[in-house]
Amino acid sequence: MKNSKSILKMVVLAMLIAIGVVISPILRVEGMCPMAHFINIVCSVFMGPWYSLLCAFIIGVIRMVLMGIPPLALTGAIFGAFLSGVFYKLSKGKLLCAVLGEIIGTGIIGAIVSYPVMTLIWGKDGLSLFFYVPSFICGTLIGGSIAYFFLRKYADGGMLAKTQDMLGSPVYSDKGSVLTNAISIATFGAILFVVFLLVPQIFKSESEVWSYLSYGSIILFVVLAVVYYLIKKLHKAPVSDSGKQ
Repeated sequence: MKNSKSILKMVVLAMLIAIGVVISPILRVEGMCPMAHFINIVCSVFMGPWYSLLCAFIIGVIRMVLMGIPPLALTGAIFGAFLSGVFYKLSKGKLLCAVLGEIIGTGIIGAIVSYPVMTLIWGKDGLSLFFYVPSFICGTLIGGSIAYFFLRKYADGGMLAKTQDMLGSPVYSDKGSVLTNAISIATFGAILFVVFLLVPQIFKSESEVWSYLSYGSIILFVVLAVVYYLIKKLHKAPVSDSGKQ
């Protein structure tokens, strides 16, 4: 049984690596690869920090060798992958903590480490210590939001616990609540916010409409999330018996 689970882990790891290599160009701009963060978080939740670290490392090497991506493919992935798994484990299975680990590991640590690597090894000029922090954090917000929404629905359907059990990983119970559902709604706004901010950079557009769309989308979905939360909480509030005779 133990051997079969180890083999299954290797198969799932290989699948995540393949998927990561294929989808990594999606929404990619210089210094940012949102879908890599999606894979990091999913792998961390499925199999833990060490497998996630290995997955990120192999994907990064393949991208560097086959796609000509600079060392950012490694510095912008391995720290977040490992911390995502560590935070998920320490929090006893909180999906938000897995996302937070990716944001801190990639958006801050990985971004800062990228500065000396790109300057000394890659020979790129005009960089500063925090040069990559904004783009790395944007990338983790997009990928992390997508990963959270995906895993939230996966967990609520009962499939996450089954998957973790099949892989021999620690099984955690993180059922959806009114708060987590509200956060899921707000993630749509976070995704749209960053995407609309990236569109003018990708397509070299100077139209202000994208700025209005980005801020409008996040405000709309945050409001919807708050309204959903309040309605659900009021609906579940117990009826007072003070008026009964």
